[in-house]
Amino acid sequence: MAHTDRFEGNSLAKEKVILSTFIALDDFCSVCSGDKDVELAPDIWNKVEKSYASLAQCIDEKRVVYGITTGFGPLANRLMSTENIQDLQRNLIYHLATGVGEPLNWQAARAVMLDRLVSITRGWSGASMALVELIVRCLNYGLAPWVPQKGTVGASGDLTPCAHMALALMGEGAFITPQGYKQPAKETLALLDLTPFSLEGRDGLALVNGTSAMSGIAALNHKSAKQLLEWSVKLSVSHAELLQGQAEAWHPEFAIARPHMGQSLITSRLNEYIRSSQLIQKERLSNTYISDIFEQTDNATEVHKIEVPPQDPYTIRCVPQILGAVHDMIDFHERMVETEINSTTDNPLFQTEAPYALHGGNFYGQHVAFASDALKTALIKIAILAERQVACLTDEKLNKGLPAFLQPNTTGLHSGFMGAQVTATALLAELRSSAHPVSIQSIPTNGNNQDVVSMGTIAARSTDSILHDIFRILAIQALCVSQAMDLLIEGKVPGRRQYELSEFSETAQSVREFTRGKADFLDQDRPLSDDIETIAEEMI
Repeated sequence: MAHTDRFEGNSLAKEKVILSTFIALDDFCSVCSGDKDVELAPDIWNKVEKSYASLAQCIDEKRVVYGITTGFGPLANRLMSTENIQDLQRNLIYHLATGVGEPLNWQAARAVMLDRLVSITRGWSGASMALVELIVRCLNYGLAPWVPQKGTVGASGDLTPCAHMALALMGEGAFITPQGYKQPAKETLALLDLTPFSLEGRDGLALVNGTSAMSGIAALNHKSAKQLLEWSVKLSVSHAELLQGQAEAWHPEFAIARPHMGQSLITSRLNEYIRSSQLIQKERLSNTYISDIFEQTDNATEVHKIEVPPQDPYTIRCVPQILGAVHDMIDFHERMVETEINSTTDNPLFQTEAPYALHGGNFYGQHVAFASDALKTALIKIAILAERQVACLTDEKLNKGLPAFLQPNTTGLHSGFMGAQVTATALLAELRSSAHPVSIQSIPTNGNNQDVVSMGTIAARSTDSILHDIFRILAIQALCVSQAMDLLIEGKVPGRRQYELSEFSETAQSVREFTRGKADFLDQDRPLSDDIETIAEEMI
């Protein structure tokens, strides 16, 4: 079996995330990345047992329960004997395993499995103890199911992707390694001394009937979004220093006057980051008097052009307002997704007291769909800000004396970051074309049983797909910022004095150190594609 060395289980004891009544997004992502294992609190087992007992009573009493004694979707009007339950559950997985396209990556596929585990262990799904135990073991062994990305409308949850997860647990599908290799499930389970799962009761429906793909992907998006925002703050600080921006626009009073939480937090962070800078203009322009300027001329009524205007361009001045609003959208996304991953997104639900089964629509993914669209829009705004900052820094008419496209040697023969700046613009154009909301693209399906659908998984995937291009724009920005810093430090900017590295903020210094660890100073033109990709990947 090829590449089996990638499934060795846990060689070292890891910190454990205890599943009880709540799992934080950060802990959720740590399990998905393999940094932490998962363990169930004792009370979880009791909940699962009671839910399963409720299901068993429904079966014993031959009640009419969706997916147990009925068919699925528009075929729910077909009743059948409880003797067919096992075949019914198996056929559910088979007919839903129709996903197509590239697979989810290792972390995202683990997120699907972890989210399903959390949902089931809330104690309403009627799943068997054996299924819960197997999922826990698979996660702690570092397994991830092979799950094609496309094929779900996020209505009765993520039926199609979750069916492929179920196939892997049944030993009939495949697993994916961290490196992206596809491994037959039966062989992988045997390697780890795990027995392929045989569906019992409603285990099949419990595995597929929920928002696990969209929620898992959205949880990982949240982690990347927070990193993206932090990089944007640091790069905006560095940009402002290079252009000798004025700290006045970042004064805390603005956040007091307009008390959005995000603006307040970003304002605070910006001021913390520029505290060590000697390049930001910290003196308020209003401390200068017109009379002091007019005293230098014979005509006090004359209009004078001053060298430093009272306000910087929006790419500096409005950073707290832009990134503050982005912060608040990330916060909104966090609240929606964290609630979702801590929910039971299943149907029907099984109570421990009569009535035993409740038929409803908790599988419907609208919260995640709306949250993903909102996050996508906010993140594209980061790209817009970064692309304009790059454009300003490379334009000799706007960059305060820096050379055109930041090329210090024989400008014209060499073009510096001209191509990289065009790439940033091209990436932004693609991002804008992806900005259409997915959550409103409902199309009736499933014999008109699913007559209005959420498209939540497509929305989450769309947000995931844009993150990589935004990081690429920020990678270009990091290259430009570091180049400009080096030009000033080496005294290669006519009309501007030579700077010491220590005059820049610790934030700008850290950006330069990070970038220079992956890409050298651009003395002469060279291909920058690999540098951009390497830096973007490291930023994520």
